[in-house]
Amino acid sequence: MSSWFKRKEKGIQTLTEEKKDTPKGLWYKSPTGKIVEAEDLAKNFYVSPEDDYHVRIGSKEYFEILFDDNKFKELDANMTSKDPLKFVDTKKYSDRLKAAEQKTGLKDAVRTAVGKSMGKEIVVACMDFAFIGGSMGSVVGEKIARAIDVAKKKKLPFLMISKSGGARMMEAALSLMQLAKTSAKLAQLAEAQIPYISLCTDPTTGGTTASYAMLGDINIAEPGALIGFAGPRVVKDTTGKDLPEGFQTAEFLKEHGFLDFIAHRSELKKKVNQYIDLITNQPLRT
Repeated sequence: MSSWFKRKEKGIQTLTEEKKDTPKGLWYKSPTGKIVEAEDLAKNFYVSPEDDYHVRIGSKEYFEILFDDNKFKELDANMTSKDPLKFVDTKKYSDRLKAAEQKTGLKDAVRTAVGKSMGKEIVVACMDFAFIGGSMGSVVGEKIARAIDVAKKKKLPFLMISKSGGARMMEAALSLMQLAKTSAKLAQLAEAQIPYISLCTDPTTGGTTASYAMLGDINIAEPGALIGFAGPRVVKDTTGKDLPEGFQTAEFLKEHGFLDFIAHRSELKKKVNQYIDLITNQPLRT
């Protein structure tokens, strides 16, 4: 190897083939420019410690946070979407489903499970935005409906964690039917006097907001979460008016009465269980 290639005159002694790239995922940069190590981020409930930014996470991370020792029984784990309409846009819907499954390792945009949280059983349904934008298709609606049935049968509290771009257009009316189906199931849960907690995370939009996300006995959200039906640009174009500052953020919705409270992710497990204890007239868990 020539001395020129080693660039000794600039103090660079490492050969090109000996250089090591920084492993991907070692660092995370928040939208405000703060840098945090991925390991530290995970230990901090995936919240950037300097600016308190809540990083988008999925069902895997929420289950770790909520279930004791990350132990739970997943419900309907192998349920997958079909393509009854043979839908094609820029690609076949069937191909889009296969690609999403291979990329994410998920079967669809929601996972449901039952397990203990602070010592007592709870049913949790959690959406995954990584799977086709957390869109609500037939499988999403069916899995949520079945999870509600489990909660009703076992008389267990039900927690829904929403993170969605709305209805899945590739399933057209079949997707929209899930709004009515899940809402009807939640009405049955209410009749059985079983607690339903809705947690809105970033983003919660479209048909999800128009159905189960806003039907909780208590509606809560994470700090800074985008929550709304149509996006801000669509609302502005439709109304022809400038939108208020912070429009559709969790803080704005709480101020205007759409949310009961905002839960920091580090307090989420405790807050959810304390609410359950409160309305079921049990001693508060700490």
